[in-house]
Amino acid sequence: MSKKSENAGFTCANCSEKVLAATNGGYRNHCPFCLCSIHIDIEPGDRSNSCLGIMRPVSIRHNTQKGWQVLHKCDKCSFERYNMTCNDGLQTDNFELITKLMQGLI
Repeated sequence: MSKKSENAGFTCANCSEKVLAATNGGYRNHCPFCLCSIHIDIEPGDRSNSCLGIMRPVSIRHNTQKGWQVLHKCDKCSFERYNMTCNDGLQTDNFELITKLMQGLI
């Protein structure tokens, strides 16, 4: 799969907001408004998982090499995966929700 096809805009399955493709050279794999994503990967970027459950944000951590990462948990199968936050200037991840994750309020 090409980088361009992996970094595509989408409509969020959770909140229905229109999400733009990242412009900073990275990939956007979750909604910047509600921080949710869809469980579509077995390995990051492969788009080969048939689960398709909503991955909800459950916590956050700081990785010294990758920066801030949101832990997502699938509503359907309970799979968990960390994903980097996105700050590309167009649609930066919702700071209020990230703060709530830091405080354990979500």
